[in-house]
Amino acid sequence: MTRWRARIGLRTRLVLAFLLVAAVSAGTTATLTYRKARTAILEQAQDTAVSSFRDRVNDMGTPLPVEPKSLQEQLRLLARQGKPHPWVVFAEYGSVRVSSGTSPVSTVITPQLRRAALASPRSGSFQRVEKHGDPWLTVAVPTVFRAGKTVRPTGLVLYAVMPLTDEEANVRAMVTAARDGALPGLAVALVPALLAARSVLRPVRDLRKASQSMGRGRLDTRIQVKGSDELADLARTFNESAVALERSVGELQDAEARARRFASDVSHELRTPLAGMLAVTEVLDEDAARLAPDTAAAVRLISAETGKLAVLVEDLMEISRFDAGAAELNTDEVDVAQTIRKTLSSRHWTDPDEIVTDLPDGIRARLDPRRFDVVVANLVGNALRHGAAPVVIRLRLEPGTGAESRTGSGSGGEGARLVTEVADSGPGIRPEALPHIFDRFYKADSARTRSEGSGLGLAITLENVRLHGGTIRAANGPQGGAVFTVEIPLTGREVTE
Repeated sequence: MTRWRARIGLRTRLVLAFLLVAAVSAGTTATLTYRKARTAILEQAQDTAVSSFRDRVNDMGTPLPVEPKSLQEQLRLLARQGKPHPWVVFAEYGSVRVSSGTSPVSTVITPQLRRAALASPRSGSFQRVEKHGDPWLTVAVPTVFRAGKTVRPTGLVLYAVMPLTDEEANVRAMVTAARDGALPGLAVALVPALLAARSVLRPVRDLRKASQSMGRGRLDTRIQVKGSDELADLARTFNESAVALERSVGELQDAEARARRFASDVSHELRTPLAGMLAVTEVLDEDAARLAPDTAAAVRLISAETGKLAVLVEDLMEISRFDAGAAELNTDEVDVAQTIRKTLSSRHWTDPDEIVTDLPDGIRARLDPRRFDVVVANLVGNALRHGAAPVVIRLRLEPGTGAESRTGSGSGGEGARLVTEVADSGPGIRPEALPHIFDRFYKADSARTRSEGSGLGLAITLENVRLHGGTIRAANGPQGGAVFTVEIPLTGREVTE
């Protein structure tokens, strides 16, 4: 049933329901009308025949004992006077059987009618029967002696047998007319069904369009309310919900904008004093060896924490640029392998026991060297801090197979893809942490309250990859360890030598 309803639209279901109601109503009305009309037609014919036959029998004088030939002539006279159709009249008197027809007895007269006639000598009795599929009316009227108020049966019983084929034909004609009129009636009912479905579905369509508009971010969308029925109540509820949602989203956006502006302003204001602090800590670091041990330790701690603060401020400034949409991509054609080696060398990550590279030469692509450097540095630094050596860096070029879509960020385009993979040999990432690994300030290890990073490294990596139109995803390798894979579409940009 659910699949059937899913395949058939609401309009079709409404029209079918309307037509079903119309068909049931028409069928019920036709059935009741048929029964009433059939009863009226048959009862009219029955009442006319019974009354007429009873009157004729009462007016007829029949001498006793019965003379069959004389009685037959009387029966034929009665038969010619039959109403509303000619009768066939039968007479039974002891063993005497006489009729107005060719057969002295009738197979339509039942024993029940004979018993009923003897039980009601004054009024007689009647019965409708079917014989070989044809309807018949049988009337039994006993003849009586009347002496004042005394009424005694003579023993002679007269039976009138009348076919009801004409009445039955009229009834069948009514059924045929009702049946032939059903299809045009349903066709006529289709018009109001479509109009009713349209009036019901118009608010539903408006609600769907409004919902789609709100889904695209137009929170000021409203529905025009017409009427006071349930659909109008639904439209009013939608509008009230939209107003509340717009207000809530507006407040959240204002709060987020204030928070971003605050972070940006604070970061900007901190850069100047931090620059001075860094210069001082560098001088103190140079003289730390000549200081007392406790003083030297304090100086080095201040220097380290100042460095962390500087990194945090720079990262906050960078993430603020992404939030404000001010981040720009300045691309240049570079040798990707050499760019990665330069990143590793500038950060002194050259120990072969810690860093293993698989960087084929000759892959050139248009990238933003500074932002690609940040991507590689953040991933390798994250692997060294939270994973275990050796950290493996692989570079490859994959041919395109059409439009790509990846989880994590962005969406790859058609054509070839530059794939950079960074894998460590540590314990990997907990499954419950994988969906949040690129969230800002998220800590995969809840026991780790402090680290050398700002907590924004992977979030900044994500934004830089998105800026290139690429994707990044995190997973655990089959042999353990975390694996970060960056894919950047290079349609029409790569040159393989």
